[in-house]
Amino acid sequence: MDTTNTLPTNRHVMAYQNSVRRDFAFLKAAARLDAVIARTIPLDNDVGMLVPICELHADDDDLISLLSRWRAENWFAYPTQFPVTDAGTKRWLRSRLLDVEDRMLFLILDRHGHPIGHLGFNGCLNDSCEMEVDNVVRGVKTAPPGIMTAAMNALVKWGREVVGADGFFLRVFEDNEHAVQFYRRLGWKDDERIPLRGTTHDSSTTYTPRAAGDDAPPDKVFLRMVYAPSSGDAGKEMILTAGPSVSAREISYAFDAARSGWNQQWNGYLSRFESAFAEYIGAKHAIATSSCTGALHIALAALGIGPGDEVIVPDITWVATANAVLYVGARPVFADIEPDSWCLDPASFESKITERTKAVIPVHLYGHPARMDKIMAIARRHNLFVVEDAAPAIGAEFQGRKTGTFGDFAAFSFQGAKLVVTGEGGMLLTSNPDLHKKALSIWDQGRSPVRTFWIDERGVKYKMSNLQAAFGLGQLERVDELVEMKRRIFAWYAHELRGVPNIQLNYEVEGARSIYWMTSLLLDEEASIGRDALRDALKKRNVDSRPVFPTISQYPIWPVAQTPSPIAHRVAQQAINLPSGVCLRRTQVDYICQCIKEILDTPAA
Repeated sequence: MDTTNTLPTNRHVMAYQNSVRRDFAFLKAAARLDAVIARTIPLDNDVGMLVPICELHADDDDLISLLSRWRAENWFAYPTQFPVTDAGTKRWLRSRLLDVEDRMLFLILDRHGHPIGHLGFNGCLNDSCEMEVDNVVRGVKTAPPGIMTAAMNALVKWGREVVGADGFFLRVFEDNEHAVQFYRRLGWKDDERIPLRGTTHDSSTTYTPRAAGDDAPPDKVFLRMVYAPSSGDAGKEMILTAGPSVSAREISYAFDAARSGWNQQWNGYLSRFESAFAEYIGAKHAIATSSCTGALHIALAALGIGPGDEVIVPDITWVATANAVLYVGARPVFADIEPDSWCLDPASFESKITERTKAVIPVHLYGHPARMDKIMAIARRHNLFVVEDAAPAIGAEFQGRKTGTFGDFAAFSFQGAKLVVTGEGGMLLTSNPDLHKKALSIWDQGRSPVRTFWIDERGVKYKMSNLQAAFGLGQLERVDELVEMKRRIFAWYAHELRGVPNIQLNYEVEGARSIYWMTSLLLDEEASIGRDALRDALKKRNVDSRPVFPTISQYPIWPVAQTPSPIAHRVAQQAINLPSGVCLRRTQVDYICQCIKEILDTPAA
C-alpha cells in the first residue's frame, strides 16, 4: 500500500487537535508553584526558560500589572489597540487566554527567573495542523542577548515535538521592520501580504482585512510569515536512529511520584498505568513488568510451557523473543517471514508444527502488525497458544483491531528507543481471567494472596517501579499523537525516496496499520553499493542507521541448530533501519534522503 501522501489524514488531524486541547489544558491547569516549575520548557544554553501562564497567575496582581505595562509599551504591534488597565488585563487573562482551549501564552524568564517577555500560540484548532505564533513581546529592553531567539526556537520545537504540529505561521505588521527582520533571521519566510483597514472608536483602533473592492491605500499591512528553516544545519551532528518525545506531562507525573509515590501511594501510578494501557489496547487485564522479555517469560510460564515443548518464533526478531522460550526450558523453532510485512509467514509457521509444538509467538516487527487472521486460524486448528510479541507495536492495528488483542497473551516494551518509553519496562496483557491470575502469581514471586510472605509456587521478579509507571502514564496519554508523528516521518521518507531505483521501503500491507516505529529500507542486490557499505557511507555523513536483525537461528546458543530461513536471510542481509526518532525534523529526513540518492548514484569502487 502506497502511503506517500503527506497531507494530513483524518486520524492525523484528530490526534493533533486532541493534543492541542490536552497539552494546553494540562499546562494551564497548574495552580501551585511546584506544579508550574515541573511544566517549564528550558531554553538552549541555559539562558532561561518558558513558563506557561496558568491558573496560578490568574490572581497574581504583580504579574497582571507587568503584562499591562508591556501591552501599553508595545501597543504598535497589536492589531487591536485600546487603553490598557490592570482590570482589563485580568479579564483578558481569564476570558481570552485561560478559558480558550487553543490559546497558550508563555512567560520568558532569564536564568535568574526574571520575566523579560512573553510569546505563545493562538488559533491552533485547524485542519491544516498549523500553529500560529502570537503575542511575541520583549518587555525588557536590556534582556540577555539571544534570549528571544532561544525562546522562539524553544516554542517551535515544543510545538513540533510535543504537540505534533505540521507547520507554524505568524502575522506581523509589515512596518514593524525590527520584528520582521528578527523573524527572517530565524528562518521565517514571507508568505502573504494582508491589507488592513483601521476602525477608530472610543480611543481605540481595530485593524481588520479591508473589504473587497476597497481600492484605497491600506492603513496597515499584515505580513503572514511561515516557518521554513533551511536544511543547512542538518547533518552537522549525528542523526540518531531513535529517540523519544518527552513533555511536561511525563516530567510532572514522575516528579509527583518521586515526591509522594511511596508507602500508601507506592502503586498509585502503577495501577493507573496498567488500567489505562489495558483500556487503550482493548484487553481486560494488564501487568506492568521490568521488560518485554520478562512479560514473555511470565506468559510462557503461565501457559505451562516447559521442557520437551516447542514454540515457533519468526527468524527475524530480537533475541529476547526466543530467549524467553529457553527460560522455561522449551525449544524455539524458527519460521520464515513474509517478503512484504517482514512478519511471521503463516505458511512457514504451519509447516514447522510438530506434536511437541505448544505455542507460537508472532512478532509485530518494527511496528508492523503480523497477519493475525491467518496466524490465529492456524493456531486454533492445531490447538496452540498464541503469545503476541508486540514490543515495538503499541497502537498498530490489523483489520481494525489493535495488536495485543488477538492472542492468549501479548507483551509490549517501553525500552528507551520505543514509541512509548519508561527507560526500561514492559507490559503483559490478557483477557483471560484465569491466565491473568496465574501470571499475576508468577509475577509476584509465586506469593500467596492470602498468607503473608508465603510462597505457593515458583515465581519471578519482573516488576516495574511506580516511578517508571508515572513516566509511562504520561507517555501513554500522548500515544495517538506519537503514532501519527511516526507515520508522518515515514510519509516524508516515502515522498523523498519515491522512484529511487534499487531500494524498497517496508510499506504496511493491506489490512494493516503500522506505527512505523522504524522506517526500514531493503536494498536490492543489484545496487551499486552493498548494505554495510551504504551504512558506512551514511555514517560518514552523520546519518546513523542500524542493520535489520540477523536471522536469529544462526546464533550458537540454541539447543538444536537450524538453517536460516530464506526470506528472513535476505532481509537480514540487505535491509537497514533509517533514523526514525519521533522528534525527527523534516529537514533532517530531506538531508538523509539526499545522502541516500547521492550514495546510490556513486558507482561501486
